[in-house]
Amino acid sequence: MSRIGKMPVALPAGVKVTVKDGVITVEGPKGKLTQAFREEVAFDVQKEQIVVTRKDESKASKSYHGLYRQLLNNMIEGVTKGFSKTLMINGVGYRAELKKNLLVLNLGYSTIIEYVIPEGVTIVCETQNKVVVSAIDKQLVGKTAAEIRSLRAPEPYKGKGVKYENEVIRRKVGKSGK
Repeated sequence: MSRIGKMPVALPAGVKVTVKDGVITVEGPKGKLTQAFREEVAFDVQKEQIVVTRKDESKASKSYHGLYRQLLNNMIEGVTKGFSKTLMINGVGYRAELKKNLLVLNLGYSTIIEYVIPEGVTIVCETQNKVVVSAIDKQLVGKTAAEIRSLRAPEPYKGKGVKYENEVIRRKVGKSGK
């Protein structure tokens, strides 16, 4: 039995879950999310919890069991609380600002980078060097934050670039001048 898959998913008040035709839909106070699922797993929606079960003991069923349980848990958490990631921009002259649906980044290149904010994602610039990406979909938050970080990944000598707030950059020693 999957350790994650066998745990029931708590269903908070105000969240509605429907399972129909291979698609699970979760509606809550922050929005609505849908996810297609495979026939190897089944969802038993009860009053206060949802139990994910698998059809048989095949390797494919076992692998999807924990996956879909965690995807369902992330969907429920997303429509109730939401997800966010914070990015820090380090470097002289490096900064970020918002213009309508664009995130304008000055990352030390000769041109200014304009990142188009995806549908469903909210980006807030708390300071010029701190960007917060938030949404109800955990995968979309992670993808958007990773795309922004990839525009100028942090380098190991001075730590310049875009990094996650809790990321630790392993620093290298530069040249030794004799």
